[in-house]
Amino acid sequence: MLTDIEIAQQAKMLPITEVAKKLGIAENDIEMYGRYKAKLSMDLIRSLEAKKAGKLILVTAITPTPAGEGKSTTTVGLAQGLAKIGKDVIVALREPSLGPCMGVKGGAAGGGYSQVVPMEDINLHFTGDFHAITSAHMLLSAMLDNHIQQGNLLNIDPRRIVWKRVVDMNDRELRNIVVGLGGKAHGVPRQDGFDITVASEVMAILCLASSLKDLKERLSKIIVAYTYAGEPITAGMIKAQGAMAALLRDAIKPNLVQTLENVPAIIHGGPFANIAHGCNSVMATKTAMKLADYTVTEAGFGADLGAEKFFDIKCRYAGLKPDAVVLVATVRALKMHGGVPKTGLAEPNVEAVKKGLVNLEKHIENIKKFNVPLVVAINIFAQDTEEELEAIRSHCATHGVNVALSDVFAKGGEGGIALAEEVVALAESGKADFAPIYEDSLTLKEKINTIAREIYGAAAVSYAKEAETALKQYEEMGYGSLPVCMAKTQYSLSDDPALLGRPEGFTMTVKNVRISAGAGFVVVLTGDIMTMPGLPKVPAAEKIDVSDDGVISGLF
Repeated sequence: MLTDIEIAQQAKMLPITEVAKKLGIAENDIEMYGRYKAKLSMDLIRSLEAKKAGKLILVTAITPTPAGEGKSTTTVGLAQGLAKIGKDVIVALREPSLGPCMGVKGGAAGGGYSQVVPMEDINLHFTGDFHAITSAHMLLSAMLDNHIQQGNLLNIDPRRIVWKRVVDMNDRELRNIVVGLGGKAHGVPRQDGFDITVASEVMAILCLASSLKDLKERLSKIIVAYTYAGEPITAGMIKAQGAMAALLRDAIKPNLVQTLENVPAIIHGGPFANIAHGCNSVMATKTAMKLADYTVTEAGFGADLGAEKFFDIKCRYAGLKPDAVVLVATVRALKMHGGVPKTGLAEPNVEAVKKGLVNLEKHIENIKKFNVPLVVAINIFAQDTEEELEAIRSHCATHGVNVALSDVFAKGGEGGIALAEEVVALAESGKADFAPIYEDSLTLKEKINTIAREIYGAAAVSYAKEAETALKQYEEMGYGSLPVCMAKTQYSLSDDPALLGRPEGFTMTVKNVRISAGAGFVVVLTGDIMTMPGLPKVPAAEKIDVSDDGVISGLF
């Protein structure tokens, strides 16, 4: 079979003006980035405000395993399936980070015959959004250090600077560095470090902002440091928000591309799903909902991380009410949750599937707590047996949930028709009555405890001294009403990545808490979450090349 990039390079793409025309968008309402990419104008977005919104479908997944679940591929394939049955649809996705593309993952634009294109552009520089976010973040870093160098009128304590630098690349050497060496003219020496761009609060802010005005206001609230007296220093106090917003003027506009089957796709933003909310931008999703009858979107990692944050953070701020959820699983992944090693996944093993179903079961229970109807999509592989598939169907039936087989990797939209029909039935049923799992009025600890017990299945939550101190401080600073963003391993429902399946009776440990005042959430650290990945022994970048005539190869 052809590789993903070979399939993508054979795609018959429509000019982006034709894709826009499908949505009723005139050429003067898009800003062209070549022949096949465009940004939607702010004038267009404002003109849609009074228009009725279509249905919103969230695609999420069981707890990730090395076997793979295919969430992005299913998201794209579902949109193509909906188009096949005559529905007016847009798929709304996150932008891939350059670091993982060059590191472990390779490309991240779907797979097989359910991809968004132009695949090379989307996975590499795209329309420059991540570069703009990096520049805005680094401007704030530069202005902060310059303020200290030029007399430090705000009395900033260099030992209490909490704003790291960023770059959109996996580079472990940059995690901990020293800046300002070289003498008085070159700055004030201090310890610093880099995060990857997708971990930047600027990224989270861009993806939650509702307008340029809202963007600038959120940027001004970023806490970058504390004074010697312990008072917070914000980007607004450094007077950086205006220039940062200027750098983000174009990046805030959603990007329009297409799938392999010419279904319109809006791809915009990409915050980390374990230390931020892991969803594409609010502006992109809301715009898509005004342009089509169905918007299919996804959230990062498993439902315990991505879907919970989609519901409790993104939907809370944006006023979104999803109409249906697709929960993606594979027979292979369920076998791993049932104790089978990756090397044994090709062998039929009904008992392992049945044992691993506890993970799927927990995610079903969790989604139901938000009062949104769901369907389980099984991303099928050639070696899956009918007995294994029937075990999943039977188990889901006991929970009142239907199962649809999805073959969108091999067949594109045609392989997603059964899933599309299930989704339409759910979305049109009127059963959705969405509500977040906790109220704003709860204390930060009460919110944390609610997620830990209700979503993760923890028996108790313990707090390190640093976390207790930070929670008390943030409550006193007036941030107690903010939602919490749980920073947890994606590989387990618990905070221990080794615990697969459905862990029970465990105590979750909160090690520390940080504030993202501009984004508008409190980040709760339950483990050692890596915000600057490193490259593996054999980086994906080693396989990527470009021919003499400019054709890229090896990108997934």
